[in-house]
Amino acid sequence: MSGETLIIAAFIIPLVTTVGIFLAGKAPNVREGITLVGAVSLFAVACALAYSVATGNPAEAMLGTALPGLEFGFKLEPLGAMFALVASGLWIVNSFYSIGYMRGNKERHQTRFYMCFAIALLGAMGVAMAGNLFTLFVFYEVLTLSTFPLVAHKGDENAMRGARIYLMTLLATSIGLFLVAIIWTATLAGSLDFVPGGLLAGAQGLTPVISSALLILFAFGIGKAALMPVHFWLPNAMVAPTPVSALLHAVAVVKAGVFTMAKVGLYVFGFDLLKETPARDFVLAVACFTIVVASLIALTKDDLKARLAYSTVGQLAYVTAGVMLANQAGMMGGALQIPAHAFGKMTLFMCAGAIYVATGKKLISEMRGLGRRMPWVFGAFLVGSLSIIGLPPLAGGWPKVMLMLGAADSGDVYVAWVLIISSLLNIAYLLPIAVLGLMPPKGGGEPAPYKRPDGAPVLTVAAPVFTAFGTLVLFFAMGQLYDFLLPAIGGQP
Repeated sequence: MSGETLIIAAFIIPLVTTVGIFLAGKAPNVREGITLVGAVSLFAVACALAYSVATGNPAEAMLGTALPGLEFGFKLEPLGAMFALVASGLWIVNSFYSIGYMRGNKERHQTRFYMCFAIALLGAMGVAMAGNLFTLFVFYEVLTLSTFPLVAHKGDENAMRGARIYLMTLLATSIGLFLVAIIWTATLAGSLDFVPGGLLAGAQGLTPVISSALLILFAFGIGKAALMPVHFWLPNAMVAPTPVSALLHAVAVVKAGVFTMAKVGLYVFGFDLLKETPARDFVLAVACFTIVVASLIALTKDDLKARLAYSTVGQLAYVTAGVMLANQAGMMGGALQIPAHAFGKMTLFMCAGAIYVATGKKLISEMRGLGRRMPWVFGAFLVGSLSIIGLPPLAGGWPKVMLMLGAADSGDVYVAWVLIISSLLNIAYLLPIAVLGLMPPKGGGEPAPYKRPDGAPVLTVAAPVFTAFGTLVLFFAMGQLYDFLLPAIGGQP
């Protein structure tokens, strides 16, 4: 099958899945079966595309023109192939988890929920395979619009408020900043195509002041990367059901943000131009500030999902910092952080959802003793936490090592200290949760009773156990992933 055919299939599968879910809305088993078939099929296509890229045959397609010079062009390179694999692969896991969670929690509007998930994965695939900034921007917005109903799913006042903040922030940053940067780039470079070494490299009229302004517009216009101070949409989106939180924080939305940041660094600026851009130091400092401050805020949160949300804000800034280091080791560290964080943080959010479905508990202070009743869930939470902290042999360790090497290479040694402080703060706000689960309730007695007679549905337990094991597997697969990404990242001049 040709690369162009595979790219078309990557769009057709989510669309057909969406229609199938709608038609089977009154038959839950059929509807969810269609979801699973669609997720597995999309992952199979992503694997075929990744194999094509790995064998030196990048998949390309031109699927139409919006206006002269604005083409829907697609070209999959190693970084995009990795993002496509992560998003499509974890859609399968999240789909199984969603079945257990949505049924166990007796959520309403489940047909709409699964349809929006499928459309969101369409947006993620478009972002991953975009061959130019115009195509990336269009699918970036598809991802925003398709996840808005997911954030607003419950329909109550808090959900609608959180969804409005989510939508308004992401649209305001993308249209007010990101789109301006894209138009300005097109004016300077005469093109929007991604170019190895940097589209803007050698562009006439590009001064240090202009390149700095462009970098700032991109950095804060890519709101899904959640750099402070445009991060607040992310904690507010925690009103959504937990499978949505896992999608937002692990599978699609935030990963689309940091992936876009990496694409801009690699294919719009390039290492040489980034090093010569004065604002690089500013954006790097903001990323480090975000890492530390978000972790400090996480320490203050008793609501488990809120703590994990601020953790995500800090962990995402690792990728931005890696891009701003403007060297191979830093960029590689940022790229490896995408799958490592995806598996680790998805594990933590799914554990939080399993606890809520079983007990109705959201506050960490109310979880004393629950680890004795839910050992698999709290065991998975511990493994996911250790991966986020960066402890070998779990996936989260490699990105930090590469980022520290990148900091040494660039001379920005303070970044290494920020990463060390971050790891210590990770320990402080994550490990006590697993420990608390093993402690007896205050005053003795039994842990909080289940609100469901059978406890957490088996799928809400099996899914985080699977992704927790995935952090171990990914640790040993990082060498192969490094080699896979090297042609894109190591190919920089």
